[in-house]
Parts: sequence; structure tokens; C-alpha cells
Amino acid sequence: VLQLLQSGGGSVQAGGSLRLSCAGSLNRRFYTMAWFRQAPGKEREGVALISANGITVYADSVKGRFTISKDKDKETLYLEMNSLNPEDTAMYYCAADAENRVRLESRWYDYWGQGTQVTVSS
Repeated sequence: VLQLLQSGGGSVQAGGSLRLSCAGSLNRRFYTMAWFRQAPGKEREGVALISANGITVYADSVKGRFTISKDKDKETLYLEMNSLNPEDTAMYYCAADAENRVRLESRWYDYWGQGTQVTVSS
């Protein structure tokens, strides 16, 4: 069973930056890895994904500000978040799709991290 352990996040002022990390056994299978977020009272939404061969997809709301990457040697997924604004405030989750479907929809993902809070103040 793939286990995903998240770290990073926290509180930052608007315009600031944060980096999220997600450790797991990324090089054992051909996973698509992704980040999702969920704000209070809202549905979970896809933020970014990276496929097994490095294809990246971003939500329009984060394009040009967020960067997803993975380090296979360290078995870690990252989300670098820049130019943060209060609308980015949410619980962030990493996820893995063992079928490598390259889709940014939560229903395709089999494994989930525990979540980490990101709070951006104005």
C-alpha cells in the first residue's frame, strides 16, 4: 500500500511563498501524482499534476504561480507556491493515481496524503 506523508504549509502573507512536500514510494510504479485543495464550504479541486513521464497540468487559477515537481531519488513530490493570495487558503492534499491517467479529478486517485493547511492573509 502506498503511503503519502505530507509536510510544509503554514501561514503567509499575500504575495509570499510556500513549499509543500509529499513523501512516498514514487519510483515503484508508474503513478500520476497530484495536488488538490479544499477550502471550507467548497468542493475539493485539482491544483496540479505530474504524470509518470513528467507531463504537468495546472488549474487555471494557479498557472504561472505554482510549480509541481518530483524527485524520484528522494521519492518526494513538491508544490512550490509563489505569489500566494487569500483565495489560495485551503487544506492541501497530495494524491497518487496508480493507473497514470493524467486527469486532474479527485475521483481517479487511489491514495491520499493526510492534508496540510495553507493560510494566506491579506
